[in-house]
Amino acid sequence: MKLNHTLSGPEGDLPVLLVHGLFGQGRNLGAQARRLAQTRRVATVDLRNHGDSPHDARADYPALAEDLAELIADLGGRVDLVGHSMGGKAAMLLALTRPALVRRLVVMDIAPLPYRHDQAVHIDAMESLDLTGLERRSQADAALAGRVPDAGVRAFLLQNLDLKARPPAWRLNLTALRAAMPQIVGWPEDAPKARFDGPVMALRGARSDYVDAAGEAALRAHFPQVRIVTLKDAGHWLHADAPEAVAETLAAFLA
Repeated sequence: MKLNHTLSGPEGDLPVLLVHGLFGQGRNLGAQARRLAQTRRVATVDLRNHGDSPHDARADYPALAEDLAELIADLGGRVDLVGHSMGGKAAMLLALTRPALVRRLVVMDIAPLPYRHDQAVHIDAMESLDLTGLERRSQADAALAGRVPDAGVRAFLLQNLDLKARPPAWRLNLTALRAAMPQIVGWPEDAPKARFDGPVMALRGARSDYVDAAGEAALRAHFPQVRIVTLKDAGHWLHADAPEAVAETLAAFLA
């Protein structure tokens, strides 16, 4: 599948590919892309069923990893790969199954494990929103507040609402994401028991519980060179909580 992506920065060394998480878009990693693009070619991508990329019934990790492989081929055949959450799992699976495509890997606040962080409640909330007659994001925010009390989460979800469409519509393929939720929060049972021996950094938020002792062990089992870095002022969406710190940490590791 041809994914929507944006390129920035100078031609030269291997490009950096930035991959967002569930309900995200490439532009969510804009602060990090701008910093890296000072010296590197950077691609930010919309995964399938997200942003401006095509929709498809499949939303499992083998499909996401194959999409990334196709994009990497178009970018020259090898990249430094950065993925957050769901995007991090897709990036890890790609590194384990197609290691020749990845020079350096950064995984942000996720481990190669199944989780219980089911996000179907947010799909319920988005599907419950009556889009008829909506003209302003503030209207949608007020209507969604009863189902999603956290203002930050509402703002994140509402980035996916296309108010220019007639009628307004979600850019997300909510039907496919709901059906694939067990796979998205999981880890493929048939994933290879392989190792990626290249340089790896696992960047986690101190206020997040996504990478605990079991997560560290799983990371080290698959990525023997992994360096685990904790950002003290960040939660799971660490690139939004501490954008400058994440950007500088990525720049130093990928230099």
